[in-house]
Amino acid sequence: MELYYVITVTDRRKGAWVSRLYETTGAHMTLTTLARGTASGKYLELYGLESAEKAVTCGVADAAQTALLFRLARHSLQIDIPGNGIMMSIPIKSVAGGRTLAYLTENTSTGGKPKMTFEHELIIVIMNEGHADRVMDAARSAGAGGGTVLHAKGTAGGSAQRFFGLNIADEKDMVYIVAYSDEKAAIMRAISEQAGPGTEAGAICFSLPISAVSGLRERETDPVPETPVPLDS
Repeated sequence: MELYYVITVTDRRKGAWVSRLYETTGAHMTLTTLARGTASGKYLELYGLESAEKAVTCGVADAAQTALLFRLARHSLQIDIPGNGIMMSIPIKSVAGGRTLAYLTENTSTGGKPKMTFEHELIIVIMNEGHADRVMDAARSAGAGGGTVLHAKGTAGGSAQRFFGLNIADEKDMVYIVAYSDEKAAIMRAISEQAGPGTEAGAICFSLPISAVSGLRERETDPVPETPVPLDS
C-alpha cells in the first residue's frame, strides 16, 4: 500500500481546522505540535505579519487520502498560495508489521509504491536550544527561504551523552526547511560549517524526500536586473 507522512505548517489559529481536514479524509494518527516561524522581528514588521506562531499537523495517509488532503487544503485554506502555510507529503518505505498497518490505514493489503522522483526535500536540523536563528542565518546564506522551529527534548538514557558539543539529553530546537533538491546540499553544508558540531549550536541535519508540496513560492528563473527599474518610469 502506498503510504505518506503528510505534514502541514500553518498559522497556529488554523491548527484545529487542519486537524479536522485530516479527520475528514480518514487519515489516522493525526498529531499536532506548536512551533514558530523563523522570520525575524524586522521582517514581521516589514510585511505586516501579525504572528510567527505556527501549528504543525502530521498524519499518515494512503495515496487517495493524501491527494484528497491536498485538494481540501487548496480549497479551504488556499494552501497553494504562498503565505497561507505549506503542506508536504513524505513517502513511507515500511511499517512494523500487519497490525501497525491496520492501525494506520484500517487496511492490511500490500503493494503499491510511492512516487520516487523528488523535486524538493525536507531538511531537518536538530540543535542546542536557542540557536535556531544562527542555523537559519547559515541556511539563508546558501539560498534557503525560511523554516519552522519546534521545541524538543533529548532522551539519552543514563548520564547525558555529548557529541561534539551537542548534549543529547538537553532541551533541543528542531528546524524544518523545505528546499529544492538541487539546493539541499549547499544549505546543509552551510549549516554544518557555520553552526554544526563543534560550535555552540551543535547542529546536526539530514534530509527526507518530499513527493508533493504545496505553498512554496516559485523560484526565480530569469536574472534580476543589476539596476532596478524606477517605479515612476
